[in-house]
Amino acid sequence: MRIQGRALKVAKAAARWTLSTITSARAVQVIGEPIFRLVGTRTKGGALDVSLVKRALVVRPDEIGDVVMTTPFLRELRRLFPEAWITLVVKPAVFNLVERCPYVNEVLTYDWSVSPYCGPLQRHWRALRLARRHFWRRRFDLAIVPRWDADDHHATFVAYFSGAPWRLGYSENVIDRKRRLNAGLDRLFTHVLDENSLKHEVQHNLDVVRFLGGTVQEDRLELWMSPDDEAFAEQVLRSHGIRHGDPLIAFSPGARHPKRMWLLANFAEVGIWLKRKYHAHIVIVGEQGEESLGQELQQQIGGAVINVVGQTTLRQAGALLKRCHLFVGNDAGPMHLAAASGVPVVEISCHPLAGSPTHQNSPRRFGPWSVPHHTLQPEKALSSCSQACDAGQAHCILRITVEQVKEAVVAQLAPCDASNHGRLAYSPGAAAVFRRSQPGI
Repeated sequence: MRIQGRALKVAKAAARWTLSTITSARAVQVIGEPIFRLVGTRTKGGALDVSLVKRALVVRPDEIGDVVMTTPFLRELRRLFPEAWITLVVKPAVFNLVERCPYVNEVLTYDWSVSPYCGPLQRHWRALRLARRHFWRRRFDLAIVPRWDADDHHATFVAYFSGAPWRLGYSENVIDRKRRLNAGLDRLFTHVLDENSLKHEVQHNLDVVRFLGGTVQEDRLELWMSPDDEAFAEQVLRSHGIRHGDPLIAFSPGARHPKRMWLLANFAEVGIWLKRKYHAHIVIVGEQGEESLGQELQQQIGGAVINVVGQTTLRQAGALLKRCHLFVGNDAGPMHLAAASGVPVVEISCHPLAGSPTHQNSPRRFGPWSVPHHTLQPEKALSSCSQACDAGQAHCILRITVEQVKEAVVAQLAPCDASNHGRLAYSPGAAAVFRRSQPGI
């Protein structure tokens, strides 16, 4: 039995090594280059001449916030290539968000979520299938992967399989995590940006445009809602008795990782206080799969609470958010939707102030962009954590108190509240409006 167990371990190790080898960037390049040269998609090469770019591919199959922070890049890329055909690739869950983007000609989806067994092969197969069905007939001149951090979503391989002779992305050497996880991926690009300075992700994205010779005119975020999305938001508020003039605050208690989630009881305490102090209505937003969080928080707050967690598209959530005076929530996709809607933000972050500023949870890179905001972080990591929160559940984020969040809320609402001589007022399409009322009301 012992010998059989050892043999099984050896066989599993050999299988993992074989799978890793045949799906590596080196193997893909060795097999792919002769094929692409044979079919004539490598005829350009050499120096990147933007005047020859007639068809461009942008590969961005990561999360909601990442895509929201890419919207300025898409706008400025269109300024650079006003006549080019631009195709954008996102993951299926984000398609609704960019479906109406006016800066691209086409939006395609790539699903990188796979089973733990044979994952790289599955991802390669899906990328090749996408390329065969859509990319190769387009004969793209340029493929761009604007992600600065480690590529956890197979975007580099998608760009390579596109057949584009020019392929641009950030080097695997820009950050330690990427150097460790993406070793060898640089060989799949023809041009790499080796920019390792600390910047917000919006600026990292825009630096790709600058590298191509473009001039960035605006760095604001955008959302592209339809009239139906706006009507949905109005109908939701109307059905809950929200009138023009009623204060509206958005909560988002979810996040992709439990360590980034502030306690529901804390959110509930802030919500009850908001109702008492500002006579506010609370809107709870979140993604599919977070419905139980919304239901529990709604029960804990009670009263005038609108719970739409898991019940909206991303655009519908954006339409609701832009009618709010303030967003209070964790570091997650809805926070970036709120910022793109122009709504002031109180962000509750798990990342310690003394932690690594380049970490993937760092507000220096991923904080609310270009809106008034307060970002609350634990001053120091709790025991067992140092440069970042490494726990599997809410841990360092527990250092942020209810009182700190209340103070941040008061600071953000002050321009509307006018030192208690007025009241918040909901107005369609406006993030925050101040309406005068009788003193003392």
